[in-house]
Amino acid sequence: MNKNLLAIISSLILFIAGLLLEQYQYIQLIIYIIAYLLVGYPILKKGLQKILKGKVFTESFLMSIATIGAFAIEAYPEAVAVMLFYQVGEYLQDLAVDSSKKSIKALMELRPDYGNLLLENGLTKVVHPEEIKIGDRISIKPGEKIPLDALIIKGETTANTSNITGEAKPKKLVVGDEILSGYVNITGMVEAKVIRPFKESTVNQILDMVEAASHLKSKNEQFITRFAEVYTPVVVIIGLAVAFLPPLFGLGDLSTWIYRGLAFLVISCPCALVVSVPLSFFAGIGSASKKGILVKGSNYLEALAQVKTVAFDKTGTLTKGVFQVVKIVGDKGIDEREVLAYAAILEKHSSHPIAESIKTRYGQRSMKEIVDFKEYPGFGLKGYLEGVKIVVGSKSFLKKEGYEIIEVHDTGSVVHVGSGIRYLGYIIVSDELKETTTKAMAELREAGVTDLRILSGDSRRAVGEVAAQLGIDCYCGDLLPGDKLALLEKIFSEKTAGQIAFVGDGINDMPVLARADVGISMGGIGRDGAIEAGDIVIMDDDLRKIALGIKIAKKTLWLAKENVVLAIAIKVLVLILSTLGLVGLWLAVFADVGVTVLAVLNALRGMWIKEY
Repeated sequence: MNKNLLAIISSLILFIAGLLLEQYQYIQLIIYIIAYLLVGYPILKKGLQKILKGKVFTESFLMSIATIGAFAIEAYPEAVAVMLFYQVGEYLQDLAVDSSKKSIKALMELRPDYGNLLLENGLTKVVHPEEIKIGDRISIKPGEKIPLDALIIKGETTANTSNITGEAKPKKLVVGDEILSGYVNITGMVEAKVIRPFKESTVNQILDMVEAASHLKSKNEQFITRFAEVYTPVVVIIGLAVAFLPPLFGLGDLSTWIYRGLAFLVISCPCALVVSVPLSFFAGIGSASKKGILVKGSNYLEALAQVKTVAFDKTGTLTKGVFQVVKIVGDKGIDEREVLAYAAILEKHSSHPIAESIKTRYGQRSMKEIVDFKEYPGFGLKGYLEGVKIVVGSKSFLKKEGYEIIEVHDTGSVVHVGSGIRYLGYIIVSDELKETTTKAMAELREAGVTDLRILSGDSRRAVGEVAAQLGIDCYCGDLLPGDKLALLEKIFSEKTAGQIAFVGDGINDMPVLARADVGISMGGIGRDGAIEAGDIVIMDDDLRKIALGIKIAKKTLWLAKENVVLAIAIKVLVLILSTLGLVGLWLAVFADVGVTVLAVLNALRGMWIKEY
């Protein structure tokens, strides 16, 4: 049995026994003192420790002086009742907090305990995941947690990804697919090659982020903390005034007013405010994490509730990021196969989605090795083949390198190719919208977002085509990372209300993700840097979860404000009644504990929010 619960039950039994032994005053007093200390000692100790650290006006201090004062005026049952019911309230509150922590505790349990390392002699050794290095091979049996991020090299299986993505449907995985830490293997035994060390694995990054989230407080939480620091000494002074000033003016006897002052102190305990507001945000963060939306702190959840403008990257965010070559055009009689071959020689060294599409189109044919390869993010690629310069990239990049290019009127992303001093031609690659993109835009508008924009490094023509499909009027293409940042600054200068969110893939868009009020990283799974880059991480590619996150954030903020109003209104009412002598210590403690429990239960409503 829980130690606190045992103390509460023991104290309650003694309390009832004390009430039944009125004719034996000394025995009754001893029983009351024991009952009081069983539940009151931790609070008295905590209050003394705070005083020794220079923090006098705390909740523990209020409870201590109120109950010791009650003993001093021989209000023994009331003194015990105050501590007893206060501890009952604390116990119920702890149960509520534990309930709100369940989703995050489930995340913590994802941390793998071991991995099956495959040795060169064919045997398997069970080791801690930290001992496994990049390039090592591991085996994963059905029912086991995936210890590290890896690529499947043998076998196929299905995996439960819900702990990471919030998606309940099992995912089929075959050779060449990534299998991430945090997944649970379901059906087949597979061998995989580790691609990230344990500290950089998906599950470890998530756990680090969730643990850090509790340190970032919302403005509401900061206000309540500051409010409590001022509020507590003020009510102690008022409580003393209630106890001692009226008798000085002949308005009643001292014991009556001391009793009222003690009731005033009990009622004025700010626990309902101090606990319920942070708990509201904790419940909101827990609810979001269950649905695959990881929020790095209460401040970001609060900002998300106020988002009115959302700017999107295009490739990999609004679209699938899976390109296909749809057209190859050679300049002035140059064969399209030559254009493709030169492009593939350079793109071989890039991991960009467009590069992957060109390599796929070129196939497995052998190609000569390039030297002095350089990648210019947002611009293109450059290298040398047998002393001849080769350049692949955007229109501006090739113009800067001295090429006169063909004007392109096709839709899609354009990759220009040059060799030596010759312009060879261009390749058109296209991408398609994710299945959820159109619906996500509608849901964002329903969630109160009034301004949707696209800021992309892709060609303006390709971006315009996507914008037209989504009904977005404001869009910009051909942007470098610095250009995106400049445009975001312009949006800030034009902003009249609400917060600004930027949604990107979490890697190339790091500057704008950091500058936005809320940076949202999409497709966090398996993308290096995605979890670090955003304030909020959507752990799969479902854009609808942005609107769901806003819905959760708004409800969380509303519940927090409800709790503030509820707690202050009830406390003010009962404080007035206690000062007038209409409420005693009994009702005072019920008012204090009752308001706290109501506020906590109200905060926990944030854990139950429908998805779509």
